[in-house]
Amino acid sequence: MWDVFLSYSRNDVEQVRRLARALRDGGLEVFTDETGVASFTGISDTIRRELARSKALLAFYSTGYPEREACRWELTAAYLAGLGEGDPRRRVMVVNPERGTGHIHPVELRDARHATSEDLAALVADVRAHVAGISGPMTLAEPRVRRWMLGAPRPRPEFLGRLSELWQVHSALHAHTAPLVTGRAAAHAVQIRGMAGIGKTLLAQEYALRFEAAYPGGVYWVNGEAYNESVRALGADDLFEHFDALGEPFLWIVDAVAAGRPTAREIAATAAPHPLGHSLFTLRSRSYDGLGTPIDLGPLDSAHARVLAGDDALAEAMGGHPLALGLLGRAVRAGDRPAGLYDRLHARGRSLLDTLAGHDVTGGVVRDVDTRDTADVLRCAVALHPLPLTTDDAARVLAAADRVPQAVAGRRAANGVRELRARSLLNSAADEQWSLHPVTVHSWHQHDPAPARTEALRHAVLRTLCGGRGPVTLAFPGGRREAPMAAPSESERMAAFDIQVELVTRIGVQELAPGAGSLREALTSLKSLIDFTRETLHTYSVDLERGGVGPTVQSLAYTLINDTIRPFTTTWHPRLTAHEARRPADTAPLDHETAWPEAEAMRAELAALRGPLLRIAEGLGGISGADFGVATGA
Repeated sequence: MWDVFLSYSRNDVEQVRRLARALRDGGLEVFTDETGVASFTGISDTIRRELARSKALLAFYSTGYPEREACRWELTAAYLAGLGEGDPRRRVMVVNPERGTGHIHPVELRDARHATSEDLAALVADVRAHVAGISGPMTLAEPRVRRWMLGAPRPRPEFLGRLSELWQVHSALHAHTAPLVTGRAAAHAVQIRGMAGIGKTLLAQEYALRFEAAYPGGVYWVNGEAYNESVRALGADDLFEHFDALGEPFLWIVDAVAAGRPTAREIAATAAPHPLGHSLFTLRSRSYDGLGTPIDLGPLDSAHARVLAGDDALAEAMGGHPLALGLLGRAVRAGDRPAGLYDRLHARGRSLLDTLAGHDVTGGVVRDVDTRDTADVLRCAVALHPLPLTTDDAARVLAAADRVPQAVAGRRAANGVRELRARSLLNSAADEQWSLHPVTVHSWHQHDPAPARTEALRHAVLRTLCGGRGPVTLAFPGGRREAPMAAPSESERMAAFDIQVELVTRIGVQELAPGAGSLREALTSLKSLIDFTRETLHTYSVDLERGGVGPTVQSLAYTLINDTIRPFTTTWHPRLTAHEARRPADTAPLDHETAWPEAEAMRAELAALRGPLLRIAEGLGGISGADFGVATGA
């Protein structure tokens, strides 16, 4: 029998060898596995046997420790052995070589007194004192069929990975047991959140199976979509009295809540009906942060995804989605060729996933897309997939497709992004950029209620987000040619129209008769045209760029501001201002301006602006399609 089973990551092997020598020199029998456990090959019979022959597990809990599957399995097995004896810390000790304790799961182990590797003599003494109080080896729990109260989850594929998430769930449910570490004195509910099919129910089921010993009062599985009917099966008129008489901690799992958009108060009312209960919710929505500690469930990592699917291409196509991977993996194991499944996955017609499942599983993925803004932003994201989408991207597309002001489109885009994020259908790709899961894209193709609208928005995405690119050089057998410029986007057309309307009504394009009008007003008008042009470009998310190949709204606006108006205002504004400063108090401003010796010269240059301004207006008209009948005279 071993006194200590030393569990560690292979990255820490040198430090662990020094620790193992100190423990053995202190008279302790220590088991260390020097061979390692390959990922996804399972835990070897040797590890199971030797752990079952050990009094306690000593975890060298570095930041890399929980990243190793074998380490997580060893710790879980020892923890559950102690839990079955009434104290989970009885069979587990922790050496913490790091400064903080936030990486340690479960939370009950964070305040362990074996938490330093600096003083080996003191550490060895602590370990010897601990194992001296243990008379025999630990008993490892064997998998068995458990009896579920109030119901049972539907049969699920074999659980794979997610061991770190299991510990996160347990630590969150029991944070109040270590108040000095967590700052919590009372139990909090925990919510497992994520898109449909990502494994929320499976994780809750696996947690209940593995950690049943922590809840002597039982595990209660409640259907969140039929809560009243589910609870009625308990046969108790007063749930509080029922659990009060039971007098034992219990686990209360409410699966698949938040259908029909209930309020947070309504969901909270389905929590455990007694303080001895620990509440665990599974839900898609991310709108209930106050409901309890959230654990956001993402896709499986690529290594586990490959194991579940049985093929690299299928695993990549499904983006680590456990439900889809499980369906495809079973088909591969049944004899289907992975290449054939991949082709069928992308074929038109009924979804392969629905066919393999025997019912509509893809409909559930996009079930919550139930508003116009949500559906339209999803359509924009699908058109761009696999590239990420921003709220500004969606706003520009909606403004172009529906010919609505940018402010209106911006509000609709923001609403859609917010709703899709709340429903776990948009994933953060970068700062303020959002991406779609491949299964969401696949499911939307199957269940889009308005494919014509989708096609219209796809065209708008291509015109608006891709139309501003420069010419592309293409290779042909007879040489190289430049592809023509893409047509202007709707945003560019609208920006060109607005600037064009403003331009043709301003002084400069409209001739100023000799001796008429005010030069100051002319300067002010031209200056405001610069401001208007910049603001319009910003409204339609169009950049200001120097001329390239062919006239664009960007290049025409640059010519208007920097090559035409600004040289005139820079020359004449300071001169006219200096003259105005010398105006006698008893002279009218217009009379003083008329008497200015340089007035005629300024009027002549103002008249000379008309030709360039008209050419710019004509170029803008070529983009906007509007003709205001103003001849260039060229």
